[in-house]
Amino acid sequence: MNRSHLLTRLRDRLTRLARALTRPRQPVSPLDELVRIETDPAYRALFFAQLDAALDERHTAAQSAVVTEIEAAAERLRALIRSPGDHERAA
Repeated sequence: MNRSHLLTRLRDRLTRLARALTRPRQPVSPLDELVRIETDPAYRALFFAQLDAALDERHTAAQSAVVTEIEAAAERLRALIRSPGDHERAA
């Protein structure tokens, strides 16, 4: 096979892959999904990798929200310490 033929085949495969990834997926029943996770090692690895990534993302978002709340509370406390009489008017 020559180089241009290989490039054409590769481009065709990438086009099909991109189309498959962007096509709306048919809903899969939870039982079918569970069976596939249990029986297909490659799919199981992909599923757990995506699950781990989602959990990490959720954890990071929650951690950022807590840090933001703590920083806001600290700023309110600093403002209260700087001018103790102002908190009665603000409340």
